[in-house]
Amino acid sequence: MVQTICICGAGTMGSGIAQAAVQSGFHALLYDVNTGMLQKASEKIELDLQALVTKNKISQADRADMLSRLNFVSAVNDCIADVIIEAVVEKTDVKAGLLNQLAEVNHSEVVMATNTSSLSVTAIAEKVVHPERVIGMHFFNPAPVMKLVEVVNTPHTIPAVTDTIVQLAKQLGKIPVLCKDAPGFIVNHVARPYYLEALKLVELGMSDFAAIDRLLEATGFKMGPFKLMDLIGNDINYAVSCSVYEAMGQPVRLQPSPVQQQKVEAGALGRKSGKGYYEYQ
Repeated sequence: MVQTICICGAGTMGSGIAQAAVQSGFHALLYDVNTGMLQKASEKIELDLQALVTKNKISQADRADMLSRLNFVSAVNDCIADVIIEAVVEKTDVKAGLLNQLAEVNHSEVVMATNTSSLSVTAIAEKVVHPERVIGMHFFNPAPVMKLVEVVNTPHTIPAVTDTIVQLAKQLGKIPVLCKDAPGFIVNHVARPYYLEALKLVELGMSDFAAIDRLLEATGFKMGPFKLMDLIGNDINYAVSCSVYEAMGQPVRLQPSPVQQQKVEAGALGRKSGKGYYEYQ
């Protein structure tokens, strides 16, 4: 039975998963070596929960209870839990290295999930002790709100681990979708043309960011591609495009956009940096 979840990485996704965990009644540990990131995450979660109080979705007592079940840690030795969910930088060796560190302080049956959106879960698992307990658990931003979670099995994943993560996703109020490890999984593979074709129109000078967003939103999309890329983060979105492009054998139709590459190189990452395709206060 899962009672405590350790989320590794206090960035946008990690802090969002931690918030989702305490909102669903779990005890959560949010780990990051950068104490500044932990402080920033703490402040954001407190503000987000207060916003729910203001909207009468939870009470002040609920908020206090949720915060009492959330702990912030900066030492790996404190990361002892029933399930580990890592959401650190998108580098296979970094993720695998962290999971192996966590394996030393947790028992061999602790489930280790990666929130990677662009890397091979199989490649990560094969670098980790007991790869059979490694699985993908891909949340979408903002994690406390978005319902979908992709549960990504590798050839090594045992059924008990899959069952644990599917059940956990449901307890978090999410809709788990099972898939095999493949480039972009399901959502990021299907979504590539939404971003890349929009970027191509801008690259060719056929339209601008705002006009494309308005047109697509007018046809029924909740958010245009450029607003969505700014929400996700251009660095994350571009990394996924690069990963899918390489994994699929570099087809022209999936070639990453130089327009987005320039945004990433300029540090215009979207909402989290204050500027992307749009500017944010």
